[in-house]
Amino acid sequence: MSEKFKYKVYPGKVEGKINLSGAKNSVLRLLAASLLTDEQIVLERFPSSLLDVNVHNDMLEVLGKKVTVEGKVATIEQDCETKSELCWQGRSIRNTLLILGALTAKTGYGKVPSPGGCKLGERKYDIHVMLLEKLGAKVWEEDEYLCAKVDGKLIGCDVHLPIRSTGATENAIICGSLASGKTTVWNPHIRPEIIDLIEFLRKCGVKIEVFGQERIEITGVEKLDGCKHAVLLDNMEALTWVIATTITGGQLEIEDFPFDDLAVPIAFLKESGVKLYRDGNSALVAKGNVYPIEISTGPYPGINSDMQPLFAVFGALSNGISKIVDLRFPGRYGYAMELGKMGVKSYIEGDLLIIEGGDKLYGNDVNALDLRAGIALLLAGLVSKKGNTVIDNAWQIERGYDDILMKLENCGIKVEKI
Repeated sequence: MSEKFKYKVYPGKVEGKINLSGAKNSVLRLLAASLLTDEQIVLERFPSSLLDVNVHNDMLEVLGKKVTVEGKVATIEQDCETKSELCWQGRSIRNTLLILGALTAKTGYGKVPSPGGCKLGERKYDIHVMLLEKLGAKVWEEDEYLCAKVDGKLIGCDVHLPIRSTGATENAIICGSLASGKTTVWNPHIRPEIIDLIEFLRKCGVKIEVFGQERIEITGVEKLDGCKHAVLLDNMEALTWVIATTITGGQLEIEDFPFDDLAVPIAFLKESGVKLYRDGNSALVAKGNVYPIEISTGPYPGINSDMQPLFAVFGALSNGISKIVDLRFPGRYGYAMELGKMGVKSYIEGDLLIIEGGDKLYGNDVNALDLRAGIALLLAGLVSKKGNTVIDNAWQIERGYDDILMKLENCGIKVEKI
């Protein structure tokens, strides 16, 4: 499937009913962890249309797996002996860091393409190198590849993370699952996707204990079992629908809404005019208001960096000044220039993005710099008062939003794929 296309977005009102998909930020980790076992893995609620998922499926098949997808269920089986080198000429994804950890833990050696994914300022992988070295591996770069090797097995130890890194926490858990002895991860980032990975690995026979944000203890095993697991529902998708509904003045029912996972972001949005009510497991988003917002991103349960472009669009439609601070990825404000092409007035002061809301937006040709920037531009296109919005590199959106065009159409929104 070609990843070269544009979206033409027509203004409209989001109305109807939505079912959430499995989360991109969870399923990619589960796919990497599937390399740890030779037994059959069945993933339900599988977001099969995601471009990053399709790339990962192809990577697994290069490494010796057979991936069969039927609807929203994926079955992963061992097709041949696990290969240690991921010889890959296609688009890379940041998840190759977890593939490296899984291959090193499973085979004693791993070679993967240098990680790709969204370019969010400085996203180095030195913390991943550090944890692999702590577990006994030698790590080096070779042309455009990252390599790791250990004599025998990785050895469990204390891993002190200097920052609460989601990816490093996941890699330490994956590596510790087949390491000899116990691996203790100090200062982990405990968030829903991490818990989903832990639940998956527990089903595969790994003993993992979580002690809040202080530490995670992983007792390695000789061999992992297979399992059946339903992928965590996508809280980023849920938040996107809440904001899309509010800014367009629509009404929407979101089934199986992750209320607990989004408690803090939803609290901020309610203070800023969003009307969201709970009806059993569903969220009902009614026609609300859009007031200025002030947020700072941070570790879970706070507002994570992925969310801030959505809040920026929300703030742009309010009558007032909104402020966003993202200390982790301040380079992520690049999307503000693209929103500026649609009439959004903003400027940057140090690590602070200041948005002057209140002006009407208009359609224009814009560029999706990354996944969340892309969906932010799509949301802005829904409320443009003049003209349609054409989003170049719209493939970025399909990296992380499952069946997005079909779901938009079901909610009364027209988006053409060019």
